[in-house]
Amino acid sequence: MADENIITALDIGTTQISALVGEMDEHGSIYVIGHGQAPADGLRRGVVVNMDKTVKAIRKAVDDAQLVSGVEIDRVTVGIAGEHIRSINSHGVVAVGRSDNEITSSDVERAIEAAKTVAIPVDREIIHVIPQVFSVDDQSGIKDPVGMTGVRLEVEAHIVTASVTSAKNIYRALERCRLGVDHMVLEALALAEVLLDENEKDIGVITLDIGGDITNIAIFSEGAIRHTAAIPLGGKNVTNDIAIGLRTSVDQAEQLKINYGSALASMVDPEEMITVQGLAGRPDREISRNVLASIIEPRMEEILSLVMRELKKELHGDLFTAGMVLTGGGSLLPGCLELVEQMVEIPVRIGHINGIEHTSDDLNTVRHALAHGLLVYGFNHEPVSSPRGGGLGRLLKRIENWITRQF
Repeated sequence: MADENIITALDIGTTQISALVGEMDEHGSIYVIGHGQAPADGLRRGVVVNMDKTVKAIRKAVDDAQLVSGVEIDRVTVGIAGEHIRSINSHGVVAVGRSDNEITSSDVERAIEAAKTVAIPVDREIIHVIPQVFSVDDQSGIKDPVGMTGVRLEVEAHIVTASVTSAKNIYRALERCRLGVDHMVLEALALAEVLLDENEKDIGVITLDIGGDITNIAIFSEGAIRHTAAIPLGGKNVTNDIAIGLRTSVDQAEQLKINYGSALASMVDPEEMITVQGLAGRPDREISRNVLASIIEPRMEEILSLVMRELKKELHGDLFTAGMVLTGGGSLLPGCLELVEQMVEIPVRIGHINGIEHTSDDLNTVRHALAHGLLVYGFNHEPVSSPRGGGLGRLLKRIENWITRQF
């Protein structure tokens, strides 16, 4: 990409692949200047199951984003999620290196590296090591220890790992599209960039991302991510239930869900009738909208009951004052918010995108929150002034950073 102030985010979802091109101005404001979308037929539960279809979908989304933005795309920030993601909390300890016992960024890096020395199976790779809290000697609860004085530096870190095979297949698909990777980001972290504020992450909040065929859970408290999990059910399961229950096509079932569906049967008018198209030349028929909602509600309850089971294993009585934030296409189903509130018994809200100065109205929904979060993550974790096009530029930047740390 020629312009160092422009990056591309790639959301490789299981129902849709989205590419967003973002530009940051001199004031740090981010504008979406291009986007592209394509149906995702080659993925299932966050894993590539058909390489050719995945490559074609990525290529189409990126080509459309290039056409709209007028920018050549050669590198992306991409999200990763799925059942293959695992996370553990780890502990690292190092001795402070300087003779005057002042803690430097180098000491912090060494402590984080020490936290990485845990037994990781050979079929998994670490994609994130996220510091949660530091301790200096006997003082704990420190967010940033640089500049403090001490002899012993400890860190509690959250380590996120992915299946080597799954991660490599995503890289391979991007290579076949001639795309490099700036960052591969856990989707929950990217979503937090645009859906959560620092206060929510401090006092405790849960994000629930209801996707096509997977529902992702993330728990944040004391300013850092604490736990992630995935439930292998999502909006596609609801659609399939409708198709089977009403004996119609999957495409028709999806349209019925979007146009007339509700996660709570009590919220719809039982007298309201809707038309279901017949299959294979059979005549159309009318049913009560209440019948449709009665098919949707049990599946949504099942998904949420599995979410609650996972949360009960991890919360250990913690108070999550900020409650739960819903995102993903499944959260847009009418009645979803009310059903979640009934089941989790904590405050619940639908997420809204923050941190983007301008994006088009059709993209400004939680269905596209991940792509926007990847944009913000990309800008926040790679200096805008850093060259993005070639290996030499990145090498020079690493040398510059090393010199800065030393002197």
